[in-house]
Amino acid sequence: MIVLGADFLKSAAQKKDWPSPDKPEVAFCGRSNVGKSSCLNALVGRKALARVSRTPGRTRLLNFFDVRVAERSRSGGHTAHRELRLVDLPGYGHASGPREERAGWKKMIESYLGGRETLRTLVVLVDGDLGAQPSDREMVAWGKSLGRDVVVVATKLDRLGRTRRPTRIREIADALGVDSTIAFSAKEKFGVDELWRAIAPG
Repeated sequence: MIVLGADFLKSAAQKKDWPSPDKPEVAFCGRSNVGKSSCLNALVGRKALARVSRTPGRTRLLNFFDVRVAERSRSGGHTAHRELRLVDLPGYGHASGPREERAGWKKMIESYLGGRETLRTLVVLVDGDLGAQPSDREMVAWGKSLGRDVVVVATKLDRLGRTRRPTRIREIADALGVDSTIAFSAKEKFGVDELWRAIAPG
């Protein structure tokens, strides 16, 4: 996949402030500090499209990014471009902040996932070094119950030896009840093409 353009559109908390539903959307969610922003940046080939923070729970709003992509053609060029919107959701799990504020984030995410008509795919990022957690299982089950296409991505796999990665991938898939898991590393840049094929199939 060739990324022709990627731009931050806006941050929003309430439905009235969401962008117009004029493009198919792909939402990215996961436990706090799972590497959502790093994943998004690696996906579009940019260093700082999404802000990366070492502080868990830093993302506190829905962040919308407009992306134009095209597939490589056999002649070396590319096909006609397509547009989609990537949405970075606040992390769940150990997000910092007052309890009331965390409850507000939860309500905001529930409103978006349950009521956004242009949402096509929910990408659930799981810490590949840590393995699947109960909150990850809840998110995958919830996404399926809403009728969303769910894609599971195991991040930070560069922290595991190469021989351990296939086993961890199978463990995560089994724990979450999905057919497959995409092995991903923003640092080593593997899994990018596989993720594009999952969220923007030809």
